[in-house]
Amino acid sequence: MKTVPLFVVLIALLPFSVVSQDTLSFYNNNSVFGEIKSMQKGVITIETPYSKNDFTIEWNKLKEIRTTSTFLMTLKNGDRFSGVIKSIDSVHVILIGAIDGRSQHLLGDIVSMKPVSKGIKDRIKANISLGYSITKAQNAQQFSVRSAVSYSARRWASDLSYNSVFSKQDDIPDIDRKDGGINYNYFLPKDWYVPLSISFLSNTEQLLKLRLLGKGGIGKYFLHTNKLYWGLSVGANYNTETYLDDTPHRRSWESFMGTELNLFDIGDLSLMTRVVGYPSLTESGRFRADFSLDTKYDLPLDFFVSIGVTVNYDNRPVEGASDTDYVCQTTFGWKWD
Repeated sequence: MKTVPLFVVLIALLPFSVVSQDTLSFYNNNSVFGEIKSMQKGVITIETPYSKNDFTIEWNKLKEIRTTSTFLMTLKNGDRFSGVIKSIDSVHVILIGAIDGRSQHLLGDIVSMKPVSKGIKDRIKANISLGYSITKAQNAQQFSVRSAVSYSARRWASDLSYNSVFSKQDDIPDIDRKDGGINYNYFLPKDWYVPLSISFLSNTEQLLKLRLLGKGGIGKYFLHTNKLYWGLSVGANYNTETYLDDTPHRRSWESFMGTELNLFDIGDLSLMTRVVGYPSLTESGRFRADFSLDTKYDLPLDFFVSIGVTVNYDNRPVEGASDTDYVCQTTFGWKWD
């Protein structure tokens, strides 16, 4: 009885293993075979059997793509599709799904891809960054934290955030500022979505022991590409405030209008900014506004440095408090995505 050499068996099986893998082809006629991990922010990541490290490739460098795995895809127009992808030429792809049927799109219309067969941990992203400074003069010390965790599903996404700044020095009252919250977005067709959130703020500058907000409304992304997204949202907010002094509790209903811009295809730099205005419905003439800006520069091994700016404005603060509070944090951190 003759035995077949192992390498002959491997060579014979190679075509079948390649067929079962995802395929990326480029304009220089090269191809990569493996398992696509995700595509987000204009970059597709693929794991291959011939490299210990995953390949990351700019989406606009692709000529063709074919997948055997099922992906949750978001399109420029806001539609979400679950299925496989097959290129029919260098411009067009066919999306084939068990539930969503079959449809033809431009390759450039796909703005994100996530494998639907992955577990819960593969849908979670997290980051935390810390900052600390100390000076001999007046024994001044400052500690900063910025953190966030997010989870995305087919029709909804949620994120949880917490930021803090604490500063102390001799002969000066301590400075303490904290903010955070949980946000939930339910996605509708054509890039409409329903935003719901609960958030909090406390800061010594405005004598706020706690400001608690609960809001809901309707929003739409007007730009949604591999390079950026920009949207607007409107709705109602319930505001309750307690103070560090003897000022009575304050409760009011507010409307809100907000805008959000996320830029993520500028090399290793990303930028996220948000502005929300709150005209009061129950306190005549009162207006509040919140502004935030986060920039992040990616470093090797998933580390990053970031600069975060947050501004809170209230044209009718309590007596003795400032109408504006702001903080600028420079931190060093690590992300998991």
